Amino acid sequence: MSGGVLIFDMDGVLVDVGESYREAICQTVGHFTGRPITREQVQAYKNHGGWNNDWALSQKIAADLGVTVPYETVIAHFQRLFLGNGDDGLILRERWLPGHELLERLAIRYQLAVFTGRPRAEAGLTLRRFGVEEVFSPVIGADDVVRGKPAPDGLLRIGELCPGSRLWYVGDTVDDLRSARAAGVPFIGVAAAGSHRRDELVDRFTAEGAIAVVENVNQLPEALER
Repeated sequence: MSGGVLIFDMDGVLVDVGESYREAICQTVGHFTGRPITREQVQAYKNHGGWNNDWALSQKIAADLGVTVPYETVIAHFQRLFLGNGDDGLILRERWLPGHELLERLAIRYQLAVFTGRPRAEAGLTLRRFGVEEVFSPVIGADDVVRGKPAPDGLLRIGELCPGSRLWYVGDTVDDLRSARAAGVPFIGVAAAGSHRRDELVDRFTAEGAIAVVENVNQLPEALER
């Protein structure tokens, strides 16, 4: 594996979370405010940056709608929706995005790692469910760092664990890009075709220094060869 370490964000890169995390934000805000919000509204906050934490984002959107909710109360409701009782949570709606043999192809050249804004236990649940837990090492979650994205702590930690290796980061949000930039790590942006506010996101990625922007993770090999 002479190519270095290819680090993936999970949500929106390895896993489609439209029906899990994004839906949990919408349902949580609706529960506390009595007002529906759209995924496009959620994406607008994400594109602005500073809202990698979906619990904090749910609290912020509720506040912007005039309802103040304690942070721990937001977390408790969000997690009930997301995890459920083990067989009915929104997490089970997630869809794995890498196509057949993509990771095997990449692993010939790169060590594969994950830096995600999820708690590491939740990342593990999804990686195990899709049978890829052994593919990624290390896996760094939100609870493994003092500062979450856009701070560079998670990427710097992976650099410490893989001394002397060149790193790349693949993400789908402005906070992912800013984390990579702060760590001095080249960034490849994922902006899904047909997604909400995609053009705005692509413009942000381009303006802030992404080395490439792809429509999905399966285009990654070609982007790495540019």
